[in-house]
Amino acid sequence: MERLDKRVAGNLTRFYVVALFVVALLTVSGLFLVRRTIRNLNHDSRIVNVAGRQRMLSQRLTKLAILKVNGIDHRDSVQFNALLALWKDSHEDLVSRRLPIENGFVTWKSQPLDTMFQELTPVFDRIHNNLLVIDRDSVAVSDKQNALAEVLAAEPQFLSQMDRIVFQFDKESFERLENLERIEWILDLMTILVLVAEGLLIFRPVVNTTRRVVRMLTESEDALQLSNQKLKEANSQLVETQKELLRLEEEKYELQLAEDRIRAGALIEGQEEERKRFALELHDGIGQMLTGLKLHAEKLKAVQFHDEKHQKRFEQLVTLIQDIIQTTRQISFNLMPSVLSDFGLASALKLLCQQAADLSGIRVEFEGETGERIFMSRPMEIGLYRIAQEALNNAVKHANADRIKIKLEQNKNRIVLEIADDGKGFLISNLKSEGQFLTRNGMENIRTRTQLLNGEIEIVSKVHSGTRLVVQVDL
Repeated sequence: MERLDKRVAGNLTRFYVVALFVVALLTVSGLFLVRRTIRNLNHDSRIVNVAGRQRMLSQRLTKLAILKVNGIDHRDSVQFNALLALWKDSHEDLVSRRLPIENGFVTWKSQPLDTMFQELTPVFDRIHNNLLVIDRDSVAVSDKQNALAEVLAAEPQFLSQMDRIVFQFDKESFERLENLERIEWILDLMTILVLVAEGLLIFRPVVNTTRRVVRMLTESEDALQLSNQKLKEANSQLVETQKELLRLEEEKYELQLAEDRIRAGALIEGQEEERKRFALELHDGIGQMLTGLKLHAEKLKAVQFHDEKHQKRFEQLVTLIQDIIQTTRQISFNLMPSVLSDFGLASALKLLCQQAADLSGIRVEFEGETGERIFMSRPMEIGLYRIAQEALNNAVKHANADRIKIKLEQNKNRIVLEIADDGKGFLISNLKSEGQFLTRNGMENIRTRTQLLNGEIEIVSKVHSGTRLVVQVDL
């Protein structure tokens, strides 16, 4: 079937394209010939008009010459010399076969007309020269009368010859029209033959092929219905199997997600325990030792140093010990702030904002109720605090912000944590396409902690319009 379709389609396409091309060619040729003939007929009428006008001009010039030689008054307003120049120019245009029209010139080719104009030229020159003599005021009256006699003698011959020229123009125009009619008949006949051939070579094979294909389709319809019934039964079994496989895959995926979530939760919980232990070690161990070192150093302040340089070095040492103690306390607070377990999340976030503002010089604000503690589980408090801490660090390091705001509120049975800045912002699409960007800015850690809390996260950011991160967790 497929090979038959391709073969039939190829043959029909070739025949149809050839037939359309021939019909179009014949139609365009006929239109071209008709338009060209119409244009030529218009030009022929212009030529006949000019040739007929020459007869009229010669008679008018003869009349004006008679009136002028005899001194008879007349009401003809045309100038004799202007009319004579027009008559001469028109004759030269006809002789040169180049007649000016509005958009150019009309040219023609005719050996009989060329011969007639050659025979007419001596008669025209004779009349024209005598008319020039009559037009001159300095010529004697007797000479003008002789010239007028020459004009009257040559005028019948000129008019007769012009009649022949006009009739020849008309004859050639009629012959071109008859030639166009013959060509039109030929083109019409060829178009009819092409249409007949198209019916025999294209439409008849199409009918035969269609009849054969329909018969083949009718014969195969029963077999196809039977095959469809079998396929339908097999498809039903396949759908059931696919549903079962899909259910198993979903269960496997859910189980894998649960395992990943438990593993991540255990990892984060272990990290938090390790941070807590390390913070206690710093605070109770190194912190106490540094505090003792500071006390001993302060006792040595009473000792008088003989060298002023030694005194300055001792003061620098005391300052350095104080800076180390402050840095140790800051590290211990970042690892596990004691205010989080003593006073709750709101107080810890407020203290975090104050420390960030002191260290970075950026205006960091906290909005929330610190007087009344929101009761939530210990992992939830730690998770939300780490999310706020990570987002705040991102804003300080990357956003180039002038103002950062952390907002904590309880909406019925839901905790809403919002971190917003007025920094440079970023394209949300970069979070999906640039893995290094996610790791560098801690967004993946924030999402992971939000998922472990069964919460929802929303990130709104535009370039040069700041960033807003909202985390919502059910109590």
